Amino acid sequence: MTNFIPIFPLGIVVYPGESLNLHIFEPRYKQLIQECFAESKPFGIPSIIKEKLSEMGTLVKIDEIVRVEANGEMDIRTTGVSVFRILEVIRSVPGKLYSGAIVNYPDNAMEWHFRLLMQKVVSGVRELHRLLNITKDFKKPDEELTAYDIAHHAGLSLEEEYELLSLLREEQRQEYLKRHLNRIMPVLAEMETLKDRIKLNGHFKNLSSFDF
Repeated sequence: MTNFIPIFPLGIVVYPGESLNLHIFEPRYKQLIQECFAESKPFGIPSIIKEKLSEMGTLVKIDEIVRVEANGEMDIRTTGVSVFRILEVIRSVPGKLYSGAIVNYPDNAMEWHFRLLMQKVVSGVRELHRLLNITKDFKKPDEELTAYDIAHHAGLSLEEEYELLSLLREEQRQEYLKRHLNRIMPVLAEMETLKDRIKLNGHFKNLSSFDF
């Protein structure tokens, strides 16, 4: 399917199923949100990477307008719906302050038969959090988690998060996360060992100001 959607480019990556809270303050996006909410229509969030509009993005629906201030600024809750690919950007939409795009929606395989691989990925992310002394609640049982659910919690850079968004098979996304974890975990484990040495050996106390 190909269609026109309003777009709200942001310097983030949004995934299908993700809950995203936004504060809206620019006039063009206040107009976009008001119209989309009134008409129960979704809008697109394409990623801005290195000050450039990326080809891929995520369609989101507005769940709730939480608060509207006297100046029209608002807080909203949204949920990611599906991945889209931009075919053409419409920078000037007649009668609108915001831009739009002609997009299509590539097939996105959400295979559920790679649970063993996903279990390894989830275990890796939990070990990452242990090393970093972070506690995360994914709000789902482990057996229901997908790569989208944990991608923001795996220590990916913005560019890497976008690369994962561009992968259109769940198995590919899980493999991507596994390779990422395999690459960074030895480094973090080494840092953990270094911290232990700092605590035990007075010679290394001058390193304790490092922000790990």
